[in-house]
Amino acid sequence: MKIASKIIHAGRSKKWTGYSVNVPVVRASTIVFDTMAELKHATVHRGDQVPYYGRRGTQTHFAFSDAICELEGGSGCALYPCGAAAISGALLAFLKTGDHLLMVDNAYEPTRGLCDKLLKNLGIETTYYDPLIGAGIATLIKPNTKVIFLESPGSLTMEVQDVPAICAVAKQHDIVVMLDNTWASPLLFRPFEHGVDISIQAATKYIVGHSDAMLGTASANAKHWPTLREAGYLMGYCASADDVYLAARGLRTLGVRLKQHQQNALEVVKWLQQRPEVAHIRHPALPENPGHAEFMRDFSGSNGLFSVVLHQGDAKAIAAFIEGMQHFKMGFSWGGYESLIIANLNVQALRTATVWPYQGPLLRLHIGLEDPADLIADLERAFNRFNQALVTQ
Repeated sequence: MKIASKIIHAGRSKKWTGYSVNVPVVRASTIVFDTMAELKHATVHRGDQVPYYGRRGTQTHFAFSDAICELEGGSGCALYPCGAAAISGALLAFLKTGDHLLMVDNAYEPTRGLCDKLLKNLGIETTYYDPLIGAGIATLIKPNTKVIFLESPGSLTMEVQDVPAICAVAKQHDIVVMLDNTWASPLLFRPFEHGVDISIQAATKYIVGHSDAMLGTASANAKHWPTLREAGYLMGYCASADDVYLAARGLRTLGVRLKQHQQNALEVVKWLQQRPEVAHIRHPALPENPGHAEFMRDFSGSNGLFSVVLHQGDAKAIAAFIEGMQHFKMGFSWGGYESLIIANLNVQALRTATVWPYQGPLLRLHIGLEDPADLIADLERAFNRFNQALVTQ
């Protein structure tokens, strides 16, 4: 089945949907049983999508988990209240005091905070590594290395990792490989086909797609699914049936939305390439983007998220750029239908293993589903304000 058809049909087994097109929203805490035999059966099979207790899931949760597995290729999918919870839940499922973690240097900022604070306090050592290290990661492996964590493309700076090469090294040492696959979603990168053991997503972003629900997912291969599943339950992770329903509904239009995000973004990128204020654009589809060859080899397309590095600009000029925008809203997250923008004036502060080669500020843009001509006009007015602010200083 082609991916466009899979998106429509994934997780829509009649055992979950009954006679409706969409799975019903089933909210539950207590599950009641008529006989001791039924209770015993549910207890024995509580990890096998059998209603047992609300935190283990209802038909709504089971249907969505099935859909993510069908699209990503995992054997099981655990749900979390947000993407950050999925990251922490997955790491804590496989790390203990005395273990060593290899974390990519361009990771999502809350992931770095988790490593430097909570994991450190638990006696778990983290070594950050160059996202472009590839098979060279073998030189960083220690006898107690238990997990290698990847994020590809990376947050803000968009380096694309050589996932198959890193996974091949990890397999030689029986190390668990986790990937934050949020940028690609299940459509643009198939993690398990490239050797990943656990694929994590902030479904809050492109899967929900409408900026109105928080949700995280972590899918695992057959070897690691029992550990991931049970750890999530023991730590108390669960997700609202209403939020899961919104994610399932958003999933059905993911394919067409990503195509439009990609088309709009590339049109804006083409315009930005002509701007004299722009020093560099970090978009995986551009030949100059670090890891572009791996992107062309492993990914099936791009989306609306990329970053722009300016030659110069201070906090005052960046404020003038952003604060008067009409279509681009200033806010965290991305993946909804709307365009967003945030700024970072010191990228180097977010990395320790690599040197950021640019001095100017970075703007991260999420290109939404508006008309690109309107977005370009918005950016042109922003550059005019930006340049005026520089002149008046």
